[in-house]
Amino acid sequence: MNSKINKVVGLKKADFDSYIGEDFFIRPARLIPTYPIKSEMNLTSVFLSALRLIKEFRNHFFHDAKIMKGGQVFVYTEIEFPEFKESRIDGLIIIVKSGEIRDAALLEMKNGNANLDQVQIEKYIEIAKKFHIPKVITVSNEFVSEPTQSPLTNIKRKKNVNLFHFSWANILTLAQVLLFKNDINIDDEDQIEIMKEVVAYFENDKAGVCGFNQMKSGWKELITRIKSGAHILMNDPGVIDTVTSWHQEEKDMALILSRKLGVFVKSGERKFKGDLNARINSDKKRIINEKELISHLKIHDAVSDITIKVMLEKRLVEMSVKINVPMERSTIKGQIGWLEKQLKNCQKKNPESFNSLQDELVIELTIKRSGVRERISYSKMDDIHSRIKYKEIKEFGIVQIKDFKSNFSGTKKFVEILEVMLTEFYGGLVQHLSNPKQKAPALNEKE
Repeated sequence: MNSKINKVVGLKKADFDSYIGEDFFIRPARLIPTYPIKSEMNLTSVFLSALRLIKEFRNHFFHDAKIMKGGQVFVYTEIEFPEFKESRIDGLIIIVKSGEIRDAALLEMKNGNANLDQVQIEKYIEIAKKFHIPKVITVSNEFVSEPTQSPLTNIKRKKNVNLFHFSWANILTLAQVLLFKNDINIDDEDQIEIMKEVVAYFENDKAGVCGFNQMKSGWKELITRIKSGAHILMNDPGVIDTVTSWHQEEKDMALILSRKLGVFVKSGERKFKGDLNARINSDKKRIINEKELISHLKIHDAVSDITIKVMLEKRLVEMSVKINVPMERSTIKGQIGWLEKQLKNCQKKNPESFNSLQDELVIELTIKRSGVRERISYSKMDDIHSRIKYKEIKEFGIVQIKDFKSNFSGTKKFVEILEVMLTEFYGGLVQHLSNPKQKAPALNEKE
């Protein structure tokens, strides 16, 4: 046997254990660690222990990180490999089946305001490749749309080593959703109690887990320049800050709704999965050409996706959903009446939220065979019929338009108002809306 460890995956677990010593150092992760409470290692140890002890928590995280399910799970902290003594890695997960290590992942964790360091992560990727570890996972308070993306957009990747990233808010949301009464509940009562304790720890201010609460400084600069009519370039610092901030806020809004609903809300666009740079460039072009940003939140069983449009020049934010037109209502008057009844039901179910936003509501009508969208304020719904009486409606839209005024350029105020707006829009409207139940076509008896 070699005197030093030279690989992890493919090694017998007994041999792996025999290497632990002066040249190869690791510590088993503990649910009740002895590190200082505010340290990253304390958070790492609790998180890894929760993965080992709670089956459903582990299965969901492993699914997203493409870690093999099944077999025995072993978790470690403070890993030092031979030849890389200067790089003490925060975490290691190994999966053992039939006595052999079949999968593994290195983990780098940051808490509080600490951000990932590109040089450090590239070094960990190098270590992972050398020791046959197929995954490097980073965790911090930085947000990305998909685990396959990284906040380090220019990081150098290596063949046979996959890089994944999770925000702590994402991990906390997963833990909280597992405690809701839904179809992904934790089965074992003891594991439920462990999950509750882990969530309580994550939610403690001293743990260093936090959501997104402030746009970057370039946001304010960009809004000021747009208002003054200045020429905006793709690589202006304000544009870059705005796009990266918006992506983080988009993900945070999805996580906020997930925690409130007990179901996972998705964000981002499938075509940019695994390619954050492509998403960034697309949104930079949208800022230059349209002076706007757009995001979509996908909620299972909701009437439609929630579309959020930020209009940088006008300092407005639109939130909207789409509703199918009831085809069994043959007249425009009947279709409008059906929509009005839905909105009155929203008001009845949650009068406080509905009343707070009704003055900002607009009804959008997509006209068949034209692509034209007609808009009319909610207060003037009675006028819709006379405006489009000779046209056919293809689709309804319910839009809230909020003027942020001077708060629009505020790095903190913008986020605060936006997140309250989202909660009220969903609570006052979206959760009570439904698409019409269309009748199946009837057989023509004569035919």
